[in-house]
Amino acid sequence: MGRRTTITLIKCDVGSLPGHHVVPKILLDISRKRLNQAKKEDLINSYYVFHAGDDLELLMTHDKGENSPEIHSLAWDTFLEATEKAKKLKLYGAGQDMLKDAFSGNVRGLGPGVAEMEIEEREADPIVVLAADKTSQGALNLPLFRIFADPFNTAGLVLEPTMMEGFKFEVLDQKERSRAVLKCPEEMYELIALIGSTERYVISHVWRAVDDLICVATSTTKLSMIAGRYVGKDDPVAIIRIQHGLPALGEVLAPFLHSYFVEGWMRGSHWAPIMPVSLKDSRCTLFDGPPRLLALGFQVTEGEIVSDEDGNPLIYDLFDDPAFDLARRECVEYASIIRRMGEFEPARLPESYMEYTALSKVLEKLKGRFHPV
Repeated sequence: MGRRTTITLIKCDVGSLPGHHVVPKILLDISRKRLNQAKKEDLINSYYVFHAGDDLELLMTHDKGENSPEIHSLAWDTFLEATEKAKKLKLYGAGQDMLKDAFSGNVRGLGPGVAEMEIEEREADPIVVLAADKTSQGALNLPLFRIFADPFNTAGLVLEPTMMEGFKFEVLDQKERSRAVLKCPEEMYELIALIGSTERYVISHVWRAVDDLICVATSTTKLSMIAGRYVGKDDPVAIIRIQHGLPALGEVLAPFLHSYFVEGWMRGSHWAPIMPVSLKDSRCTLFDGPPRLLALGFQVTEGEIVSDEDGNPLIYDLFDDPAFDLARRECVEYASIIRRMGEFEPARLPESYMEYTALSKVLEKLKGRFHPV
C-alpha cells in the first residue's frame, strides 16, 4: 500500500482591498507565517498560500486525515489573525466569511469553504486545484461533468481501459441537505437533470467506478444558508487528481477553452460568464467581475508538495497560457452583451435564486401595496 496523505484546501474572505478586489499582501504574509510555523512543528507537511480574488486560500498537505480538528483549527486561527489585521486596516468586508464566533472542531458550517481528500499515494500523484471568485458552488458542475463523463472532452473515456467503466458522482442537494451517488455513463441523463440546476445541486465528490479511487473533492459551503442573509458568493474550490488511469492534465483543462455562464457577479445576483485567469489576473473589476477561475498544478510525493532545492513549492499556474485567450475574449464579449439588460432577467437571477439578497426586503416593503385583481 502507498503512503496515505491528506490534501486540504480551505478558503475564506477575511477582507480585501479596495472593495471586493484582492487580498492584500499583508494578509497573505500573516497566513504564510502561521503555516510555516505549523510546518516547523510537524503539524503539516507542506503548504502554499494564494488568493482567488478577495478569497484567502490555504493549501496544505498533512497526515491527520480529513476533518482533522487540528488542521481546521490551524486554518480558523489563521483566518482570525488575518481578520483582526483587516479590521485594524479597516479593509472592506473584514471577516466577511467568518460567520460564527466559536470554533467547534471543524470549520464546516462556520463560513470558510473546505475541499479535502485523503489519498493513498500512487507511483506519481499530480494534482490540479480549481479556485473561483464571485460565483456559486454550482459553477464547477459543468466542467466536472465534462472532465469525468463527456467523451467529447475526455478521450480517455473511450481509450483508457481503467476509465471505460466510468465514474461515480456524489451530488449534494443543498435545499434538502441530502446526497446521492450516480454512475456514468449509465445514469448520465439523470445526472445532467440534477446538476443542470446549479443553484440546488452540486457535485461534491467523484470516484473512479472500477475501484472507487477518489478523484475529486469540492467545497460545499453555502454562506447564505449559514448566515440567513446574503453575505457574498460561495466561491467554490476543488481538488482533482489526474493521470494514471484518470483524466490527463489536458483533459482537465479542456472545458475551459470556452467561457460559460455561472451565478454570481455583482452582489451575487446576476448571470455572468466565467473567466479562466492566471494568478496575476486573479482580481475582479468590471461589475465586480467577471467571475474568475484559477487552476494550479502540483505533485504530491511522500506527503509533501514537491519543492525546489530551497524548499519553495513547485506550483504551476495553468491558465497563464495563451491557449485560454479565446475563453477570456469570449468572457468579455458575453459580459458586454448581457450587461445591456441592466436589472432585467435574464441578466439578473430569477427571484427564486435571490431569497437571501436585498430583493426580499424590497418585496417585504411593498407587500401592503398589492391588492387582488
